[in-house]
Amino acid sequence: MTANITFDEVEVGTELPARSFPVTRATLVRYAGASGDFNPIHWNEKFAKEVGLPDVIAHGMFTMAEAIRVVTDWTGDPGAVVEYGVRFTKPVVVPDDDEGALIEVNAKVAAKLDDRRVRVDLTATSAGQKVLGMSRAVVQLA
Repeated sequence: MTANITFDEVEVGTELPARSFPVTRATLVRYAGASGDFNPIHWNEKFAKEVGLPDVIAHGMFTMAEAIRVVTDWTGDPGAVVEYGVRFTKPVVVPDDDEGALIEVNAKVAAKLDDRRVRVDLTATSAGQKVLGMSRAVVQLA
């Protein structure tokens, strides 16, 4: 696949369509099964609170993966992401109710680079807290 967005179409400041991603306890159990990460802080409320967390929290890698979907949906090609990194700043707390949590992600083109690449900076929040810091992707455009 090739990115559907061309380098010439974007400028510094171009905003990508924002997205919101719901997260429930069931989502975390499915992710644990797929990833093999069965740490009880991601599914056992009693254990999470015993170790000082406010409640069960989403896996960091899950949060990171949800955030980059804003970029891959924008480009139309997951393979267009050539670099991606974040700092985990706050956990996504997932209550045991019908709603769970919401990860809200905004992104914009922060720099145009050589070889038809751009740097996209992402902002991911949950419950009003920034959950990823220094979230940046380098994307190869057509």
